[in-house]
Amino acid sequence: MRVTMRDVAARAGVSLKTVSRVVNGEPHIRPETRDAVQVAIADLGWTPNAAARSLRTGRTGVVGIVVTELRRPLLAALVETLVTEADARGLQAAVEPVHRDDDRLAEIWAQRGVTFDGLLAVDLPRLPEPSGADGVPVVRVDVTEVSGHPGCDRVAADLEQAAELLARHLAVMGRRRPVQLGAGPLVARDDMPLVDLGGTPDRAAGYRAAQRAVVGHPGVDALVCATDEVALGALAGLHAAGLAVPEDVAVTGYGALDDGWFATPSLTTVDPEPATLARRAVDVLARRLAGGEEPAVDVRVPVTLLRRESTLGPGAR
Repeated sequence: MRVTMRDVAARAGVSLKTVSRVVNGEPHIRPETRDAVQVAIADLGWTPNAAARSLRTGRTGVVGIVVTELRRPLLAALVETLVTEADARGLQAAVEPVHRDDDRLAEIWAQRGVTFDGLLAVDLPRLPEPSGADGVPVVRVDVTEVSGHPGCDRVAADLEQAAELLARHLAVMGRRRPVQLGAGPLVARDDMPLVDLGGTPDRAAGYRAAQRAVVGHPGVDALVCATDEVALGALAGLHAAGLAVPEDVAVTGYGALDDGWFATPSLTTVDPEPATLARRAVDVLARRLAGGEEPAVDVRVPVTLLRRESTLGPGAR
């Protein structure tokens, strides 16, 4: 079984951060604490990352990409683009899914300045502590999350613009009774009913939510879906309910997944421009690594509405 820093911390009875400080040779650690960590390392046979051992002589050249999960296609596509952008700048990227495990996130955070020169935090609902307090840059990269973090650089899809684009598009198409499926990245308007997905925002949830929407909101003429996955499930749910898309109910998604092109009908969606998000985020991180000391930035990346058959209706193309 692979021994981790967490195992060392548990054996020594200290925090993950204390283990990383001992490995890094930082001062102001009590001798008995340092001894306990070193004994635990020896007992468990744990070998710190080679990058950690070289910290005192230079940077590791490694940046961590911390992401909630990779099962969601939009997050996977964004992470892949971040890796490509980091590589183009001579940085090695290590992808670290945390699956909403706070202990795993704390373990990664403890490796800032040890294993990682900096972090790209992708769609994390919260960060463990104020970033930048220790001089190790952290850049939030948000494609669906809407919350920020004090003192932290952030590059995010412009979700307010996305909501405005969808609202205008549905109005032009004559859709007056929309319902939102899932809280998702797009904040529901005050006058738009919200159907909770009841769990993971996937196709199965979209299928069930679409059927609840047409029963619970008679006359609904548009479903604004939290993600493309939810929207693809909603298309199937409406078909099973005997409703035509877009003649009876229009459907929109978020994420611009390739699958949306091949749905029947093809899916109108918001493209959050993951390639641009990745480029801007790595640009910000690279500036920080180069010593940039300007105040934290909050970059909003414009999105694009891809108008497809699921909202256009007869004669609208």
